[in-house]
Amino acid sequence: MSKRLTCDVVIVGAGMVGAACALYAARAGLDVVIVDRGPVSGGTTGAGEGNLLVSDKEPGPELDLALLSGRLWAQLAEELGGLGELGEVIEYEAKGGLVVASTPDGLAALERFADEQRAAGVVAGPVQDGALYDLEPHLAPGLPGGVYYPQDCQVMPALAAAHLVRVSGARLLTGCTVTDVLLKTDGTVQGIRTDRGDILAPTVVNAAGTWGGEVAALAGVTLPVLPRRGFVLVTEPLPRLVRHKVYAADYVADVASDSAALQTSPVVEGTAAGPVLIGASRERVGFDREFSLPVVRALAVGATQLFPFLSDVHAMRSYLGFRPYMPDHLPAIGPDPRVPGLVHACGHEGAGIGLATGTGHLIAQLLSDKTPDLDPAPFRPDRFPEFPEEEDT
Repeated sequence: MSKRLTCDVVIVGAGMVGAACALYAARAGLDVVIVDRGPVSGGTTGAGEGNLLVSDKEPGPELDLALLSGRLWAQLAEELGGLGELGEVIEYEAKGGLVVASTPDGLAALERFADEQRAAGVVAGPVQDGALYDLEPHLAPGLPGGVYYPQDCQVMPALAAAHLVRVSGARLLTGCTVTDVLLKTDGTVQGIRTDRGDILAPTVVNAAGTWGGEVAALAGVTLPVLPRRGFVLVTEPLPRLVRHKVYAADYVADVASDSAALQTSPVVEGTAAGPVLIGASRERVGFDREFSLPVVRALAVGATQLFPFLSDVHAMRSYLGFRPYMPDHLPAIGPDPRVPGLVHACGHEGAGIGLATGTGHLIAQLLSDKTPDLDPAPFRPDRFPEFPEEEDT
């Protein structure tokens, strides 16, 4: 930077959450700068599948945020040129999700879970017998049924984040590392220091995802964000043989688990571009980026159990990413009372793509002193005043 920048809000992180925060803050009339040490979507966003889900969330604050976010995603699709045009740009698909049970008891449990979700505003319909195969003809035979969620959608995450940054009009600085959060003598935020100079702003939004704890530490506060590694397999391009996001019932339990150990559960979905994406794995191993053949094999086995035709399909590649895990599985959203002017928008684990619009919308409302559409209390960044140190290997 040739000179010191000033703005109303500086956002640290150019992933999907940072992009959404920039969009809604700019729409609220704020002058926004986005800073990222890498490119747009260079972290967790670029390693995601682009899921916008309600199906995997139990009633509570996260589901409320997911429902709000889903409505906002649909509005953006309409505002930015209609579903068709936006779909071409970011591969937005209102494809629906299908959760599949392997046993009658599992199906009964799924239907009970769906009953609870419906009471919270989710659209969920039981699917049994032949109706299951009407939705997904290539599923393994003999499955008793599942639950269909028409509100589940998908975007291509890297394209979506880049598009939201562009339409926000925010100034974007990539390849720019934040080295400190600047504080005034009274402890309030003054801006950030980067390896390319200072950016002065009364508000700093921490949208650094898995690295949100590091940004918080620069301001002198703790935020217990830990990396949770996951792999995705990508097949060769195929005709649209998988019509929805399809996953086994145990995926929901894995998402909610506190275990650091490896967990895998089959998640399979087609894409507008042709390849099938196969997940999902979860394990806390720090930021270890080493390829794991046993994990990828487990993903392949699970996927072929759901869709036997995949056993004859070539995998083109695999990739990994780190989900920003929080101990109570809720993101940190909103002002940090410990450092006035510091605002957090991170810790969404694997749901950041879907929850980004609601998060950005709430952040903009809070920055504008408007009554937020959702109660922000469950997402308070200071709800973990003390937490045990955890050393990941």
